[in-house]
Amino acid sequence: MPKTLNEFSLRRRVHDILELGLGHDPFSNLVNISLIFLIVLNVIAFAAATVTDLNAAYGIWFERFNLFSVIVFSIEYAARIWSCIELPFLNDKSNTRARLEYALRPLQIIDLLVIAPFYLSFLLPIDLRVLRVFRLLRFFKLLRYSPALHALATVVKNEARALTGALVIMLSLITLGAAGIYFIESAAQPDKFGNMFQAMWWSIATLTTVGYGDVVPITPWGRLFGGIYMIFGIGVFALPIGIIATGFAQESNRRDFLVSWGLVARVPLFKGLDAQAIAEIMTLLYAQTYRPNQTVVREGAPADTMYFISSGEVEIDTNKGTRHLSDGEFFGEMALIEDRDHLHPVRTRSICRLLLLDRDDFIRLCAQHPEISRRVRETARKRAQLIDN
Repeated sequence: MPKTLNEFSLRRRVHDILELGLGHDPFSNLVNISLIFLIVLNVIAFAAATVTDLNAAYGIWFERFNLFSVIVFSIEYAARIWSCIELPFLNDKSNTRARLEYALRPLQIIDLLVIAPFYLSFLLPIDLRVLRVFRLLRFFKLLRYSPALHALATVVKNEARALTGALVIMLSLITLGAAGIYFIESAAQPDKFGNMFQAMWWSIATLTTVGYGDVVPITPWGRLFGGIYMIFGIGVFALPIGIIATGFAQESNRRDFLVSWGLVARVPLFKGLDAQAIAEIMTLLYAQTYRPNQTVVREGAPADTMYFISSGEVEIDTNKGTRHLSDGEFFGEMALIEDRDHLHPVRTRSICRLLLLDRDDFIRLCAQHPEISRRVRETARKRAQLIDN
């Protein structure tokens, strides 16, 4: 049965509300903030229900609130699956295949796990007390709305090699420490250091500086070895903490709102790319919000960034007058391609959400996706002709 124009408009509107995140759309903000508030209340309700007195007095209300939450999250999940075919990189697939691919994304799997246990309880003989544990999964839905959590995930991914190296060092030191204390203390305390596995427990507790005190060396050499080992533990565990802290600080300073699939996919330049390519581009972009009448690019400033307009409008002063750019368009590419300073200032005409791409990432993107490079250069050529003529 053919779809009506109203249905297409409604589906597009639902997609924009749910997928584009917090922005300048009041209704979208209301929906997303309400969902965040509901997720937080679910975590609080779960914790409150574990208090015997509170559960005895308000248990029925906790269950009713849970039922209400499941209904809301089910509607949200169904709406996301229904409207996902509005994403440009799913346009070339059948509706069924597009929705299936979308449903297999990590965030959608979390959404499904949040509501699935409730419905499974009607079909399978599952202990309801076990199902309550799955309610904590609702906390992970905040990943969709939190730039900080998104930044942390990006840092862990970007610093995977460094973190892996730190983990190898930690595991090596734990093993060496267990071997050392085993040979020193096994004769004096065979019940506590009788094998490497028992020694490994002491090694982990000591290296992490937790020091439970249930297993301690008693010989002079054992205590000397333990003291030196504690000093090494402080330095070793500072490695991954320092890596994550530094990366998180840098990433947080780069972003002031979440770069989502919807924001990237709505840029016409990326139309036709598959889901994997969109995901790769997301890691290259960072985001900033600009106030009205704020200068984004100054005349004569060095060219180190290309800008994509996610929402809003900017104006560019040229020799031929003022040009306006709006949602989905980009600027700053000519200076990057020609390796020169910016010739024209750019100001915002409204609240603007811009996606920024650094010079090095721009070069990397063009190398990985020649079609994008061709489109950017073609747009730059046409703009140059308009300015010069």
